[in-house]
This record gives sequence, structure tokens and C-alpha cells, in this order.
Amino acid sequence: MSIEKTNLAITSLESHLENHSVSNPKVSKSDIAWHIDHSLKVINSVVISLQKSDPNTFENNFSLLGKVFFTLGFFPRGKAKAPKYVKPPEVILKEDLVSQLQLAKTNVSTIANLDKNAYFKHPLFGHINKKRVTKFLVLHTTHHLKIIEDIMKK
Repeated sequence: MSIEKTNLAITSLESHLENHSVSNPKVSKSDIAWHIDHSLKVINSVVISLQKSDPNTFENNFSLLGKVFFTLGFFPRGKAKAPKYVKPPEVILKEDLVSQLQLAKTNVSTIANLDKNAYFKHPLFGHINKKRVTKFLVLHTTHHLKIIEDIMKK
């Protein structure tokens, strides 16, 4: 997957900003703002981790679970819990979403210039390097976009 697909996913998140306060408890305990905020926190923290990583310590330890989900092209719903550092706050302000969106666009544009073994450590999938990172970001963001779309269906 490419940087362009990652940017398209970010643009799709942005298109849902106007509906940030919409919720549908039958679909998700969280409102649309939560899904946008979480997705952006993941994008920004992953890229910052890539930037800060030492490519010399990269291990090709991508898990079987990661390989399965990357091959299937989606993540199942309700199976994973977001780590604390990518959990949205209790109150999510629209202006915070806008600033995180801008940061995500800037951060994603830096991926191309990183070392091929720049990586971040995923709690279930192991090390995800530059080669796999855009696929991860697109799969993760698309997972939340599908939830947002189902919330909107009401």
C-alpha cells in the first residue's frame, strides 16, 4: 500500500468531522469523534515511532496474526483494545481533531524519507517496518472508517 492510500484514508476521516458528535450504541460504544481521534493518534504515534526508531534494532518478527490480517486485508471488530497512549480523552474537541489531522498529513509525508528498517513495535504484530507501515495505517484507519459509516447508517 502506498502513501497515497494513507492520505486518502486521512481525507476520509476528515470528511466525517462534521458528524463528529454522532453516535449509535448498537454499532459502537464510542461516537464518531472517538474513532477519528483514535485513528489520528495511531497514525501520528506510529510515524513518530518510525522517526525515532533505530533501524539497526529492527527485527523481522512480524507475527503470524499480523500476516493473517494483512493478507485478509481487514481487522475484526471488537477483538483488540486500544493501548492507553492512543485512547482519546473523555472530551474530544473538534479543533483538536483538526490539528491532529494536519499533523497526520505532515507526518505521513515524512515516511518516504525514512530508512527502510525504520519501525514501530505493535503489541500483537511485532515490528512493523517502513515497507509494511502504510498497509497497517490504511487497514487500521479503514477499520475505523467502516465503523464510522455504520454509525452514520443509524
